[in-house]
Amino acid sequence: VELARELLVRLARSDKLLYAGPEGVYLLEVRARSYYKLRYLGEGVAPTVEIDGIHMHNIVGTDPLSDARRKVELVGVRRGSRVLDVCTGLGYTASQSLLRGASVLTIEKDENVLWIAEHNPFSALLEKAELILGDAFEVLDRLEGEGFDYVIHDPPTLALAGELYSLEFYLKLYRVMRKGSRLFHYTGAPGKHRGLSIAKGVAQRLRRAGFTVERIIEGYGIIAVRN
Repeated sequence: VELARELLVRLARSDKLLYAGPEGVYLLEVRARSYYKLRYLGEGVAPTVEIDGIHMHNIVGTDPLSDARRKVELVGVRRGSRVLDVCTGLGYTASQSLLRGASVLTIEKDENVLWIAEHNPFSALLEKAELILGDAFEVLDRLEGEGFDYVIHDPPTLALAGELYSLEFYLKLYRVMRKGSRLFHYTGAPGKHRGLSIAKGVAQRLRRAGFTVERIIEGYGIIAVRN
């Protein structure tokens, strides 16, 4: 946290963060096809990344690091295990898995998010993980037979990345996991204000792919076991 105070400075009356390092001082934001920024959440609190104004972490009643820790604890990551982290983001889930003594392979396709992570002190542990820049839907084909012990799948919303919620993708996950290994699939609660839930459909497709659904945490995620 001390390191974070030295390197990240909140812009006055703003939720933007300034980075101060060897390359100079500048806002941690990227203006590309989308607008990315590292968003200040409080003193000593790990920031979130926003893409076009949408924050990529749970921040209501929790903070990004606590939420990442919850996911890792729910799936039961243990020391000496191999973890596949799908959709790296700022690397908080990968970092929490590393802190539990696991080795981590993590996949992220958005290089702008990774650039922000590289300049975020709270993402520093990410350098200890094996990182693949690429589309997880395609990368998994190269990992078939790897036999991961745990998979943490934390995709963007269904509307943004529907392929990462598909039966075909779940079959790919099945093929990179060992028998008896565990999956945590974050779903969130899109559509809750309209009385909709995506969990039922996700659970059905996971079962069709060969998983046993162990627990559905409504509005949050699903824990499943590879048969």
